[in-house]
Amino acid sequence: MRPKRADRFVIDPEHSNILFWVSHLGYARMIGQFQEFEGEFGIDQENPEKSSVEVTIQTASVDTDHEKRDDHLRSPDFFNSAEFPEITFNSTQVESTGENTLKITGDFTLLGTTKPVILDVTVNKVAPNPLPQSGGVLTAGISGRTTIQRSEFGMTTFTPDLGDEIEIWLEIEGKKKE
Repeated sequence: MRPKRADRFVIDPEHSNILFWVSHLGYARMIGQFQEFEGEFGIDQENPEKSSVEVTIQTASVDTDHEKRDDHLRSPDFFNSAEFPEITFNSTQVESTGENTLKITGDFTLLGTTKPVILDVTVNKVAPNPLPQSGGVLTAGISGRTTIQRSEFGMTTFTPDLGDEIEIWLEIEGKKKE
């Protein structure tokens, strides 16, 4: 089922993940995620340029499954969660790159610095949710990938030993906004 023009979907945090990978001194890649985020996205498959994504992530919700490291990541050395409680992405341009793929350019803000970032997005599925408890609500799923250089946003602690390149994955489900 194709969504109607630019149907809006509210991110369902119970069925979504925002993950990141960073090299730890070249030995291995550390994986982390954010537990608290919200946002909306619009999908218009007939006019992809009318699609959009807005996401707000709470930096204090960083979780690498290691409490001491997470506390350090919340400190001024990294996310500085007290002064910069949010990371945001707001799309500015959308381009179709295939039948179910989009290139979404947007303003990415980290540590108070905003720079353009490109998300490569796959629209996985748009259909009524088949589970009985969902009430058949129109649901959409998207997967997004991007890579940023953290130093470009002022996060320079331990560079270059601790990876400067951060890979970010978004696995998002949304329910149609009423």
